[in-house]
Amino acid sequence: MFETTKQESDVRVARIRLPRSRPTVRRNRSLRRLLLRLALRMLLLTLLVALPFVAFVRVSVYGYASRGFPASLALIIAIAVTASIVALYAMVLSKKLTGRARARLMWRRVALPLVLVYSGYGLWYLSSLNAKSEEVRAHYGALHPVLRIALGTVLLVDRDIVLTEVRRVPADYRTMGLSPRDESLHYEQRDGYVHAVDLRTIGRSGLTNWLVEQYFRSMGFSTLRHVGTADHLHVALPVSGS
Repeated sequence: MFETTKQESDVRVARIRLPRSRPTVRRNRSLRRLLLRLALRMLLLTLLVALPFVAFVRVSVYGYASRGFPASLALIIAIAVTASIVALYAMVLSKKLTGRARARLMWRRVALPLVLVYSGYGLWYLSSLNAKSEEVRAHYGALHPVLRIALGTVLLVDRDIVLTEVRRVPADYRTMGLSPRDESLHYEQRDGYVHAVDLRTIGRSGLTNWLVEQYFRSMGFSTLRHVGTADHLHVALPVSGS
């Protein structure tokens, strides 16, 4: 009699507890799905935001280094491609807000002006905080325009990057106690531009330095982490036709 009553009691307890666990499991699963959707949307948004900047740099490097276009033509093509991407974004937004895509308006009054302003920033502006010295900052305009665009783009994400060297002459190597490089890309090349820059790595995390190096490599630049007078990352744009 006692055993039967105990079994019936256990069954009743199980019946009471079981319905309580199912909603908890469902809530946990729903929360995981929600977090996954949010993570995927954030990733998609990040990729969409990054695409115009990546396209600008990659297309300009490809046009100059792979196709042999002059720097000006490579940048014009990159501006056109980037503006097309931005115009597409603006058209989608305009369609959702007003019901009309307005392709020409988005191209002329939104996309192209934005890309031109960004081009001017990337080509000519370098904060004193991102240069080791005023001399380095003064030589920024001597860098190849494609390399300047790439630097300006990464500086939007990593504001702590410091340029330690831009332009050199053979005597600079002797001053540092090094043998002069016969074909250093820090020298002015036949197109009138310097094709290399050194970036500070000391005082920065290994992951940050690695990410910056991978960015330049993926964009088509050559990189070398080496020790001259100090540990630094050497970034170079191959000379077209070499």
